[in-house]
Amino acid sequence: MPRMTRYGAQYGPDVTFSGVDRCDLGDPATYADADVVVIGAPFDGGTSYRPGARFGPSAIRACDYLAHDGSRPSLPLRTDALRDLRVRDAGDVEMFSGDAVRSCKDLEDVVARVAEAGVLPVILGGDHTVTWPNATGVARARGWGRISVVHFDAHADTGDTEFGSLVGHGQPMRRLIESGAVRGDRFLQIGLRGYWPPPDVLDWMAERGMRSVEMAEIVSRGLNTCLDEAFEVATDDCDGVFLSVDIDVADPGHAPGTGTPEPGGLSARELLDAVRRVALELPLVGVDVVEVSPPHDHADVTALLANRVVLEVLSAVARRRRGDPYDPSRPLLEGRGHE
Repeated sequence: MPRMTRYGAQYGPDVTFSGVDRCDLGDPATYADADVVVIGAPFDGGTSYRPGARFGPSAIRACDYLAHDGSRPSLPLRTDALRDLRVRDAGDVEMFSGDAVRSCKDLEDVVARVAEAGVLPVILGGDHTVTWPNATGVARARGWGRISVVHFDAHADTGDTEFGSLVGHGQPMRRLIESGAVRGDRFLQIGLRGYWPPPDVLDWMAERGMRSVEMAEIVSRGLNTCLDEAFEVATDDCDGVFLSVDIDVADPGHAPGTGTPEPGGLSARELLDAVRRVALELPLVGVDVVEVSPPHDHADVTALLANRVVLEVLSAVARRRRGDPYDPSRPLLEGRGHE
């Protein structure tokens, strides 16, 4: 069984995300009224190239030029996600990078416990291995095979084995689909590019009905058009959406601190706009942000982008729950006053 009491930070100082209140998963009363629980998954035992993502949760929590006061008013959305929503931080799950199977099972149990309480789990990775237990834990709580996935990434992560292992950051999406936790025909990937996967893996993906949007298609047809189509699939015959953001979906010029950088990705602005749309328009039941590797970062560029991805998602969730339509074309002040 995973250690369910509050562990704090496995690496670095025990700070919470932007100063929100702590909770203890061993004491349900500490998150009984929560809307969101932040969970750290400091694991990089599944990396195939540059390690360091075990330090990601600490960097994402701490990276900010603003006071860690548990308040972040969104300029465009006119919400304060950390106050409009009841956000708690459970600290990190103890994860040993030398034992991927045990670490993933422990994380899955923690995520399932949070999701079973009707709370939105937001998991800070860690390498992309952790999406396997993250989405599995949500599916256990919300409905096996009833969760669609919207996945931003440079890579499909649908390989079978890597270095002789079934568990790693190149395989989580295959493990999820093979297990039945999520359906292949409700799996939407956005931002793929580069020189992997090989034809046999692409054939496997096609056989399962996966929809993968490559960067050349985004450039040709427009990001919003591609998102429109993905959203139609994600909400068809499913009860909720799991959002997984691999920070390497962004171009390395915007996110250098990651394990497997691939040139030619989304800009930071495009990524923030896209995840905002996801959270505004889709019924999210789980979120993770992964593959931030601080040892390879420069001036906290990547950690800050990941921090803002989380804030953009939570701000949009707060706006969606408020039921107030959002029109990004409206001037900031004209006709708005102080909402």
